[in-house]
Amino acid sequence: MQSLWMLLASIMYAGMGACVKVASDLGASLAHVVLFRGIPSVLLLFVWTRYTHRRLTPPSWKLHLWRNVAGIFSMWLGFFAISHLPLSTAISLNYTAPLFIAGWMLGWGGSQRDPVRIVAVLLGFLGVLAVLRPSIGHEHLLAAFMGLGAGAMSAIAMMQIRQLGRVGEPEWRTVFIFSFCVCLSSVPGIAIQGVATVSLGAWAALTGVGVLGLIGQLAMTRAFGLGSALLTAALQYTTIIFAAILGFAVWGTVPDVIAWAGMGLIIASGLLSIWRTYNEDRILRGVPKASPKEPAAAVVGAQPVGGPSVSNNADATPAAPQAAPASVAAGKH
Repeated sequence: MQSLWMLLASIMYAGMGACVKVASDLGASLAHVVLFRGIPSVLLLFVWTRYTHRRLTPPSWKLHLWRNVAGIFSMWLGFFAISHLPLSTAISLNYTAPLFIAGWMLGWGGSQRDPVRIVAVLLGFLGVLAVLRPSIGHEHLLAAFMGLGAGAMSAIAMMQIRQLGRVGEPEWRTVFIFSFCVCLSSVPGIAIQGVATVSLGAWAALTGVGVLGLIGQLAMTRAFGLGSALLTAALQYTTIIFAAILGFAVWGTVPDVIAWAGMGLIIASGLLSIWRTYNEDRILRGVPKASPKEPAAAVVGAQPVGGPSVSNNADATPAAPQAAPASVAAGKH
């Protein structure tokens, strides 16, 4: 039952995406959106670490550097796509990270090339084409490529998160550093554009970005930490469904049959990649059979560690979850 927390997280992330789009429509810059996405996690984790006397400085900055570069680029690109595309389309493109991971495995994974990953990549590629064909005009091609770029950069960030888990870096510190760097990345844009032109409605939407994103982080962390890894990973794709519902309710956009089929193919591709990587990691750890209740690693970054793959935030980190009240995922966004 703990995996059902992922449904709450999916609703929160879909709502966060809607707030990103509303804030952009009301004149808030991407810099404002990114800043508000990072602030709640920074404040929560800073207070919690001071209270529990934990150290915020990591023993090594190298893995954090690459994780933050990839994660920050993914967030900016993903929010740009959400601002300019139908919500369900943008969210679908942001969830292509497992497709890119599977593609990387096929190209450079050596023994990890297998028919399952080939099928996953083909399904994902067809899904992306189906999502883009009916809903993207020439004026939106840049935003579409930005959305795919967000998925690709998220995949890189996930693989770095996997390495951080393997060296024993606690999730809360990874999230704090990432969230702090996210806030820093917004400073140049805000310094140039200023804050005076942001309307009251935009401020409300920006607050929604931060609050809904934080609740989503907490719920996703609980789901991946205590629930079934595979079920939780599957449930997180309901974000696409909730985004489609919000897109219809707020903007009146309804994906056609081909677009729905494309979303289904992207989901199927992601789940195949997750399932394959999950089983490979279990074999490498000497666990012959999956337990339906085995917890996955905690969630870090816009996705869970390995994820949308499982242990998320790079498909799967074998490190055990760190029990921490503030161990939260920083966005996908």
